[in-house]
Parts: sequence; C-alpha cells; structure tokens
Amino acid sequence: MAQNRFSSGSGPSQRQLRVGELIRRTLSDVLNRADVHDPDLNRMSITVGEVAVSPDLKIATCYVMPLGGGDPQGAITALARNKGELRHLVGKALTLKFSPDLRFRLDETFDRLDETRRLFADERVQRDIAAPDDEDDDS
Repeated sequence: MAQNRFSSGSGPSQRQLRVGELIRRTLSDVLNRADVHDPDLNRMSITVGEVAVSPDLKIATCYVMPLGGGDPQGAITALARNKGELRHLVGKALTLKFSPDLRFRLDETFDRLDETRRLFADERVQRDIAAPDDEDDDS
C-alpha cells in the first residue's frame, strides 16, 4: 500500500483538513501581498498547492511550487529562511491556540499529473482502455 502525506493510516481528520486549508489560503495571501521583509522572496511568485497538518496541529507541511517554472530549490530556501516571519503572519490571521511550525516541501503533484497524462496518451494504454475485457470470459 502506498504511503501518503499523512502519518496515520486512516488519513487526516476534518479538523486537520480545515486548518490546513485555512493555512494554505492565509499563506497564499501573505506571499501574494509580499508582506515578508525579504526582497528575494517577494520577487518570486509562489503557489501553495496543499498544506498537510499533523494530528496535534503543531506542524504544517506546506507543498509549494514557484510559478512559471522558476528556481524550486531557491524558493524552498527563501521560504525556510523566512519561516519565522511567515509563521507569525499566518498565526496572526488564524484563531488557533498555537501557531504551527511551517515546513516547506516542493509540490510534485504537477509533475506526476504530467506523467499520468503522458501514460494515458500512450497508444498501447489507449488500446487497453478501449478494448473490452474478454479474457475473463474464457475461463
């Protein structure tokens, strides 16, 4: 069974999903408004694809990607360098008891989506999808 982004086997709770989405929106707004006092980070256009929150809501893993295929490692480095200020700005906007520790990871969802599209466009895969499954009827 494939491991997902969440540590427990049952997946995230509704509260984790709600808090993750709130953090995602707030972090996106902060980055879009260039509220951080770092000119390098403010020059980048970064999208926040998803935020996965730990069950105790103390760690938020933010999956990000620079728009336009910019420097992904540079974006992660700039975000990590400013994570204290970002945590403060996000925490100010949320009504949580604790502001979660922000961790930044490269969002590879788009790469996997491109690979999936490429696989489905393959002639052999198209043939398998379109062909009726007659092999099970012979037994």
